[in-house]
Amino acid sequence: MATIRISKEFRFEAAHALSDYDGPCKGIHGHSYELSVTVKGIPVQDPDSPKKGMIMDFGDLKKIVKRNIIDRFDHALILFAQDSLSILDELGDAFSNIVFVDYQPTSENLLQDIAENLKRLLPEGVTLHSLKLRETANSYAEWFAEDNE
Repeated sequence: MATIRISKEFRFEAAHALSDYDGPCKGIHGHSYELSVTVKGIPVQDPDSPKKGMIMDFGDLKKIVKRNIIDRFDHALILFAQDSLSILDELGDAFSNIVFVDYQPTSENLLQDIAENLKRLLPEGVTLHSLKLRETANSYAEWFAEDNE
């Protein structure tokens, strides 16, 4: 049986700041992110399975990504934990949903984080093939499994 890829697209809103950056993205700013998740596998062949003919149910992929990625980052302020104390002093109580990460929250690093999380959560026989995170209408980062083996 052939290996097939399926993809699902997601959207979330988030703000971030790039500490020590030498451009305008140093300050807190937001994006309307678009995330494309592509997984691959061999469709289920068991004639008694309700998932026969599928790699995995699109609804199951949606639940995994929503619960573990979208719900974590949507409408959050994403900050590098190392810089959190100085930034928090400045912000006061202005933000209630702050996600601290152990990396500079660039699109590239967010993709690596997302990839590591999703790889652990996919069902047996399904592997993460690629991710695409669009930060603006004309800027995006991509992650491919073949580049990271």
